[in-house]
Order: sequence, then C-alpha cells, then structure tokens
Amino acid sequence: MPAPGSAAARRVLPVWAGLLLAVFAGLLMPLQGRVNGGLSTAMDDGAGAATVSFATGLIVMTVLSFALPAGRRGLAQARAALRDRDFPRWYLLAGVLGAYLVLGQASAVPLIGVAVFTVAVVAGQTISGLLVDRIGFGPGGRRAVTVRRLTAAVVMVLAVAWAVSPRMTPGSDGDPGPLLPVLLPFTAGLLMGFQQAMNGTQAARYGTPITATLFNFAAGALVLATAWAVKVLVGGGTASWPGEWWLYTGGLFGCIFIAIGAVLVRSLGVLVSGLCMIAGQLVGSLAIDLVLPAPGTIIAPATVLGTLVTLGAVVLASLPGRRPR
Repeated sequence: MPAPGSAAARRVLPVWAGLLLAVFAGLLMPLQGRVNGGLSTAMDDGAGAATVSFATGLIVMTVLSFALPAGRRGLAQARAALRDRDFPRWYLLAGVLGAYLVLGQASAVPLIGVAVFTVAVVAGQTISGLLVDRIGFGPGGRRAVTVRRLTAAVVMVLAVAWAVSPRMTPGSDGDPGPLLPVLLPFTAGLLMGFQQAMNGTQAARYGTPITATLFNFAAGALVLATAWAVKVLVGGGTASWPGEWWLYTGGLFGCIFIAIGAVLVRSLGVLVSGLCMIAGQLVGSLAIDLVLPAPGTIIAPATVLGTLVTLGAVVLASLPGRRPR
C-alpha cells in the first residue's frame, strides 16, 4: 500500500479527466433510479427494492474482490490498514450513510415529491462538500472556501431548483409540503459529502476503490436488510419478485458510481466531485426523459436551461485556484 505522502499516494487524475469521469458517474444515477423505481413498483415495496439493490451490489463487489488481482490485493491491504489503524475503523460504516439516503427517499418522496426531494438533497450535499473540503476530512486535503467556489455552490443549488421547478406541485392549500420530510433528504445530502470522503480515504489506503466499495455495500445492505425485516415483521405481507432480469441491475450502477466517487475525491475534492455528479444526473435524467419518457414526464424550458446552468457551475467551481498551506 502506498504510504501517505509517497509519490504513489499523491498520484491523481488530471482535472479534465476527473471532470469527465464524475459527469459520467452522475449519468448512471438516473439509470439506477429508473431501474430501482421499476423494481419498487413491481415488488410494491420500496424498502424491499432498496435492499435488493444493495444486495446485488454486494454480490457483484464480492465476486470482483476475489476474482480480480486488484481486489485480492485490496483485501490484503485492508487487513493491514485496519491492523495499523491508518484511519478510524468507523469509516467502514460509510455505507450506512448511503442506506440512510435510500430509506429517506422511500419515506419522503411520497410526501414531498421527487423535485423537492432532489433540491433538498443537492442543497445538503453542496453544503457538506464545502465543509468537508474546508476541514480537510477527505483524502484530497484542505481546500479553501473561496468566493468562486461558494458562488458555484449557490449557483448549482439554484440551477437544480430551476431545472426541477416544473415538477414542483404544491398541495391544495398551497403548501409545497411539511418541513420535517424536507429535513430528511437535506440531512441525507449533508451526510453524502462525508460518505464520499470516507470511501475516498479507504480507497487511497487500500490502493483500489474495489475494496472500499465492497465495504460500503456490506454496511448499507446490512442496515437495509434489517429495516426491511422489521417492516415485514410489523406489517406482514410477502414480496412479489418480478421476472424481468434487468430490474435487478440497479446495484451494478451503484457499484460504478461509488467506486468512481471514491477515486475522484482525491483529485477534485468533495465539492467539485459532487457538483459534477449532480450535473451528470440532470443531464442523464434529461436524456432519459427525451429517449425513454415515463408516464407524466415533463420537459419544460426551465428543465433544459437549469441543466445547462449546472454545467456552468461545474466549470466555475473547477477553475484552478490557490490551495491553503
């Protein structure tokens, strides 16, 4: 394993390559959302669909960890890193934060809608990206909260709100939704920055994102399986298992997304990585709605223009600047 401060540990991707890779990772999330949404509808159980998605991701990462030389080396490095306490052992629970987001999605979306949920998550994720970079929690070290980066963060949140505004449907009394369900996705977004930093730190210590992603899915699958078991025991009922094989591929998209994020936080920092992935998600969502529109899909000028503004926010945040000593 590369020692901290060594040439191997400092090796990072070029900024342009990192930006493209982050946007690509973001493009995968709408595909995962469409697949998991279809599985949830077929099973008529959101918690069960989330558990299946994490479980399939765990299976994929387990196979890769033992089949690939890099995966086997990562497992060996993980044992050494945990033995030597290269990082706090509670970093292994990063997947629990991802499970919290999934459970929040299942609980809050029916109450506040997808659009408000998205804005709340993005707002929390952007704030946590600034905070994590500022305190140097991630493997990329400290990054100053400059006026340019702060402006880019604000522009990103406003652009996402603009892009999803056509889908914001207030209730009969004009209230877009209760405050408490909005706090759930907002806090989940706040935790996302720390999850990325924890995964990135592990990937740097293991020398591969494969092992970090494996642990991420293991922790998340355990939490979701427990929550689903409690739900079944309390509410009763049995799951309905669809026959379409592609409905079980959501975990594969999650594997790629988490692995890329674990690599990118070293090169781009948590804030820029998050902004790139957010932009990629909107671009991917727009492309899917154009090519494979779902019932009730709305594509308004605000959706297109807001998506383009998010790309501008990414460019603004990624402009070179001085890093703090």
